[in-house]
This record gives sequence, C-alpha cells and structure tokens, in this order.
Amino acid sequence: MVFNTGAALLDAIVLAVVSKDPEGTYGYKITQDVRQVIEVSESTLYPVLRRLQKDDCLSIYDMEFAGRNRRYYKITPKGTGQLVMYESEWKQYSGKITEMLEGGIRHE
Repeated sequence: MVFNTGAALLDAIVLAVVSKDPEGTYGYKITQDVRQVIEVSESTLYPVLRRLQKDDCLSIYDMEFAGRNRRYYKITPKGTGQLVMYESEWKQYSGKITEMLEGGIRHE
C-alpha cells in the first residue's frame, strides 16, 4: 500500500478487530485479521497492543491452549468509546478524501 498507516489508524483497526469477539482474541489471530486490511508485522503490532492495554483500552488475560499459555486481549469500555470516536472520525475523513478523489477539485 502506498499510503502510510499512522498510529491512530492502526489503533482503530486493532480495536475494531478485538471488538469483534466479546470474549477477546489472541495476538497471532489479531495479526492475521489486521493483515487482511493492511500489511503489518508482529513486531509492529505487539507494541500497539501493549500501548492500548496501558491506556486502558484493552485488558489482557492468559488461558491455556495446547499445553501453553495464550495471551488474550479484550476491549474495555474505554476502548469501546475510543473505537466509536475513531469510527466517527474515519467516516468524516474518508468521505472527504473519497469526494476529493472521485469528484475532483471544483474551481468556482
């Protein structure tokens, strides 16, 4: 993709992915789901997950899976509020960009 993915957009995508499962989801699956939209490495994604957890947008818990602990991430009420704000901002922003690209610049 030729467009940069800023921190806020990456946060929004991660929160959207995690919000899809009310019980939470684990890091590898989050990475795979995010990669359906943008190319991102695990080394980029895990600091985002840690930051969102530090900011109280995600909670974490461990659960055993196949003899190992798997870390799960779950959206918090604060994270849900942040996601709602991101969705609203994205609709406005993307609408303006789409209008500009598809409608061109109008000179009066």
